[in-house]
Amino acid sequence: MAATDVPTDHGTYIGATSAELSRKTTADKLAGGVSQQALFLRRGNIALYTDRLVLMGWNDAGDLVLRRADIRSARARFTELYGRFIGGLLNRGKPLILDTTHAGEIYLLINRREFIETTDDLEWVRVLNAWLAPVS
Repeated sequence: MAATDVPTDHGTYIGATSAELSRKTTADKLAGGVSQQALFLRRGNIALYTDRLVLMGWNDAGDLVLRRADIRSARARFTELYGRFIGGLLNRGKPLILDTTHAGEIYLLINRREFIETTDDLEWVRVLNAWLAPVS
């Protein structure tokens, strides 16, 4: 097995594009206050390899594979599309937002724990930004 076939990090995700979130109705957002799965219809496993980030089962065509050059930025923050009211009052509920060249902005909740409204997104931001940093 090649080193690129073993993920350096992995987990589960629920996700949506910013375009999908912008089309959500007030009723959808209220339902999202109860369970974010009402807003984030995409779900699967996420894996970071040395050469790519893979969102498994992203759509009917299969996995979304992103190389370093495909990701402009990775950050965790509340926005007008997914705010503190929906994401919970804690910073641990901020979505991971990837700005990509292929799919636009992608909002992810990684390893989300519904009852306590937390995710591993802050850790993933650190890992992804280190991965994205140019090698000197």
